[in-house]
Amino acid sequence: MGSTPDTRPPIDAALVRRLVDAQFPQWAELPLKLLEPAGSDHVIYRLGEELSVRLPRHTGAIGQAKKEYEWLPRLAPHLPLAIPVPVAVGEPGYGYPWPWAVSRWLDGEVATVETLAFSSEAAVELAEFLTALQRFTPEDIPAAGAREDLTGRPLADRDRATRAAIAQVGTSSGAGSEAASDTASGAVFDAGAMTELWDAALSVPGWDRPPVWFHGDFHTGNLLTVNGRLSAVIDFGELGIGDPACDLTIAFTLMSAESRAAFRAALGVDDATWTRGRGWALATGLNAYISYAADNPRVAAQTTRQIAEALIG
Repeated sequence: MGSTPDTRPPIDAALVRRLVDAQFPQWAELPLKLLEPAGSDHVIYRLGEELSVRLPRHTGAIGQAKKEYEWLPRLAPHLPLAIPVPVAVGEPGYGYPWPWAVSRWLDGEVATVETLAFSSEAAVELAEFLTALQRFTPEDIPAAGAREDLTGRPLADRDRATRAAIAQVGTSSGAGSEAASDTASGAVFDAGAMTELWDAALSVPGWDRPPVWFHGDFHTGNLLTVNGRLSAVIDFGELGIGDPACDLTIAFTLMSAESRAAFRAALGVDDATWTRGRGWALATGLNAYISYAADNPRVAAQTTRQIAEALIG
């Protein structure tokens, strides 16, 4: 479709305007406003007061528009927090090579550690959201593995990259009471502690119950708040069916030890699943740190905390 896996198509307001006006003329008069900071997978524009436009940046995100359009309208009535319901899927055009989406706009501020880390109430709300998601059982639910776009990667698939990241950022001098810390020159991570956690996460028993729905990218940046309270969950591009341990990442990106305990109790997580969840938090935190921290202080701070909290448990 005119793009290679390593090519990211240029996306600007002029392109988005042309795509919207040509394919959805009913919205041609609505103003566009770029949403910042931009995400790693999509460029997002607000369209008028009630809509948003999301365009994939790279090949890894190109199937998300159609998947969300299929499933989010069905999920929304069963979940206790709002989610962005897609209303249309656009087609490639004007040199842009992939499907893109128009969804209902959700007001709110991105959740922060400062406002919610110590809130056991918010932690329980998130546990209730995941419980409702896992209980979603449509009559035509695909069998695990039946659809590639709903099949999550097992944690073991991240083994080589995670061990390489540990070798890259870990240090043997970090041992002690703090397994990860901030210094004037950046983050310092205890390679031994990270390796021990990673080995444990890969060695515990896997999910041995019927597969359930998972969000797949359940971290602080994908939660919205209104007046300091949780209001919505966004970005379901990694939605899938299987082991829900990946969604435990939220316990380590957002919560304190106290609220994390309330979250785990409300969700009823067994020891093996919790350990796999810590492994997911470590692996995704390291991946983001390696990829973005050098150029983005906000990501550096967030991922340093995520890794540290995963090591704490």
